Amino acid sequence: MTRQGPDVSDTAAAAASDAEGSAASRSERAPRRGEEKRGLFARIALFVRQVVAELKKVVRPTRQELVTYTSVVLVFVTVVMLFVTVIDLGVGKLAFWVFG
Repeated sequence: MTRQGPDVSDTAAAAASDAEGSAASRSERAPRRGEEKRGLFARIALFVRQVVAELKKVVRPTRQELVTYTSVVLVFVTVVMLFVTVIDLGVGKLAFWVFG
């Protein structure tokens, strides 16, 4: 008989190690019973630092990219408006024809 796929014990061991790893990372973030949690101002300062760090990652578009993106959005909105207008007029004419 040939063996196909991973052994069940290998899979269980991998799942157990993943569960331990996620539990360990959770316990690092949240204080345990008896430990002191951060104060209000420390949490606000941490939040502000994280916001600043995320804003440093933002890549601003060049002027040409901004013009291109704006043009694409305006064209798309115009096409959707025309589509909705045609559908609305068609449904209005159909309703007038049926009930009219």
